[in-house]
Amino acid sequence: MSDRRQRRRTPAGSGRRQPARLTRRGRILAWTAAGFTVLVLGTAGVGVWIYQDLDGNISAADIDNKLGGDRPANLSPGSKNILVVGSDSRDGANARYGRGLTTMQSDTLMVLHIPADRKWATVVSFPRDSWVRISECAKGDSATSAPAHHAKINEAFAIGGTGGKVAGAAACTIKTVEANTGLRIDHFMSVDFQGFKGMVNALGGIEVCPEQAIRDEKAHLNLEAGCQTVKDEKALGYVRARYSVGDGSDLGRIGRQQEFMEALAGKAQSKLTSPNALYGFLQSATKSLTTDEDLAGIKPLYGLASEVKGIPSKKLTFLTVPNYPREADVATDKANVVWQYPQAEDLFTSLAKDKEVDKKELEADAKDLVYASSVRVQVLNGTGVPGRAAAVATKLSAAGFTVVSTGNAPETTRNTTATYPQEMDEPAKVLASRLPEARATQEADAVAGFVTLVVGTDLDPDDIL
Repeated sequence: MSDRRQRRRTPAGSGRRQPARLTRRGRILAWTAAGFTVLVLGTAGVGVWIYQDLDGNISAADIDNKLGGDRPANLSPGSKNILVVGSDSRDGANARYGRGLTTMQSDTLMVLHIPADRKWATVVSFPRDSWVRISECAKGDSATSAPAHHAKINEAFAIGGTGGKVAGAAACTIKTVEANTGLRIDHFMSVDFQGFKGMVNALGGIEVCPEQAIRDEKAHLNLEAGCQTVKDEKALGYVRARYSVGDGSDLGRIGRQQEFMEALAGKAQSKLTSPNALYGFLQSATKSLTTDEDLAGIKPLYGLASEVKGIPSKKLTFLTVPNYPREADVATDKANVVWQYPQAEDLFTSLAKDKEVDKKELEADAKDLVYASSVRVQVLNGTGVPGRAAAVATKLSAAGFTVVSTGNAPETTRNTTATYPQEMDEPAKVLASRLPEARATQEADAVAGFVTLVVGTDLDPDDIL
């Protein structure tokens, strides 16, 4: 198996130090902005009128009727999966960042998994450059998007958000995340970056310490090296900056955003005795927040935050979906990443079954990966439709797989299967991960050296990722 594996290094870090760091509990509370906000609110002991004022700031999105019925089941009743989105619209004050985008964008995307026993929790970040299947969705302008197609994962938020409707953006993102992970999403939170800027300003800014000057035209950021306090557009630009910082990857930006939010949470905690600063922070936080209807209020959010607060810090795990540059499979694609299998599948399966993920084990497994180009495939037509094997082979080759031959299966079948000998377990799972509904099955008499793909009538060649 080792001769089919290729190694790559983990992407380099951003190379900058942050002056404030929190425990992992602080980080999870920061990124579930609503939960952190209401915990601060409860700690501060504010009056009833402030409670009611803040409660009315939170927007509710009716997403249930937009999701449809074909959704994954919750395999562990009592557990919760909460989708958290940092939204990046180009309306109003955000217009200075470019009019090329005609709808809302998701700049940050993650899932918080809270298990049924509330003894641990996992936060999974999804790089926005993840190349995935985008589900067919209802758009905000009452139209319907194109059938399922392939694009960056953040396109789902943009499609559903046509017309500026957060409910549609949330629903399309949920459908896409569920379809690509198999996880049932129970709740949704969206935090607008303009509201984020208000939170920073209310606290008097946040100190950052870049080791090198940052010049980023797209983020409208001109920052000198060294420790300094940022607020207003500089704070917004700092968390948006990407191409001119570190290795220019979205993975690096995810790390910087997490660290900045840690510092934000720490400073908010330090302002509990300053009513004016705290009230301004809470106003901005709640006004920037949109949730599903079940979470739209201080009381349910406080309950959720209290559940997270009780989890031991050593039991909070932060992960990014295992991935690698898609360029390794498709030489012309220098902009996207693909999820790494079978590691990504193992991660999603563990969370779906409410099993705690061992981060060190996951990261160790991710050091060795199987590129599509190392997977040798024999394609057999089991549909009875002339030319189907050739059409599938063409799509697989375009996706980076090595097709060794095509032919006809001995009989027609509905179900697409990938059969393989024992030593081809991981390559078969990599292949199956790119084919909707495909099953990978080990067979003792399978031909050695490659995976045999029998194309059933359930596979549309255009669905190959």
